Amino acid sequence: MKKFNIVDLHCDTLMELYLKHQTLENATGHINLEKLKKGGSMVQSFAIFIPTHQSAESSGVTEDPYSYFCHVADVFDREMAAYSDVIRPVTTVEQMRKNAQEGKLSALLTVEDGVAVDGKIERVQEFYDRGVRMIALTWNYENSIGYPNSSDPEKHMLGLKPFGLEVIAKMDELGMVIDTSHLSEGGFWDIVKHGKKPFVASHSCARALCDHRRNLTDEQLRALGEKGGVCGVNFYDNFLHEPEDGYTTVEDIVRHAKYIADKAGIDAVALGSDFDGISSKLEFGDFGGMGMVVDALAKSFSSADVDKICHGNALRVFEEVIG
Repeated sequence: MKKFNIVDLHCDTLMELYLKHQTLENATGHINLEKLKKGGSMVQSFAIFIPTHQSAESSGVTEDPYSYFCHVADVFDREMAAYSDVIRPVTTVEQMRKNAQEGKLSALLTVEDGVAVDGKIERVQEFYDRGVRMIALTWNYENSIGYPNSSDPEKHMLGLKPFGLEVIAKMDELGMVIDTSHLSEGGFWDIVKHGKKPFVASHSCARALCDHRRNLTDEQLRALGEKGGVCGVNFYDNFLHEPEDGYTTVEDIVRHAKYIADKAGIDAVALGSDFDGISSKLEFGDFGGMGMVVDALAKSFSSADVDKICHGNALRVFEEVIG
């Protein structure tokens, strides 16, 4: 396995660090510095997941979404400063490649749930200035941008709100990746129609293989591929197979990668682990075991296509969108 070759589009590690008062050195979840190095990380996307409603209640979060964003962004900045000899924040692909050449890990700051934008378009610029380069427009609740995925077919087809269309236009203008994971299908199709650049489903799987509303239909996968975007395969067993059993195998991940490649094209397949945001027991343990995932992919894909899945496709989207 090559060193520094994994681009992972999504993890929730920052929330773990913030709520448990841990650091990237001593974190006890799926990701810490040693596990990133052992698993061959090139770029780890660190999401600021913003808990609201029941999620905030269960996590003991009492801050408003914007304040929470600011505090967790401070944690990211603190960690980057503390471990700059190992990992560096990035906002361009050139920086990612330079870090890899110098044996350093790269950290890309993202946001999961645009709730903190709160109807204020200037906050998109503020997030960009803070280093954010990707925003998942919704989580599991309605916000000022749009609506989440839903088991109710009518609600699932609700599109972006007028303000949401402003947000995606601003993101395209600035160079921020639009992330559709958790978004309603209606919102997804609005991005296909109105978005100017490739977009991603950072941590989603194929609906045909696991009938969960968070997963993408064949039609969505084809459209994503046609727009030049990528789908990051999520490692959560609930999205990988039925019935859910709390366990994820490397073959589960490969099965979805093969299906997405078949429907959307090989250039649309990427990795979006959802590390530290999922409860599945993983056959490969944590990020340190990513070599098992790469080896399993190599049994079904050519070496060139494994490289595309592990980093090439994601880097292409980043280059086209953020520069």
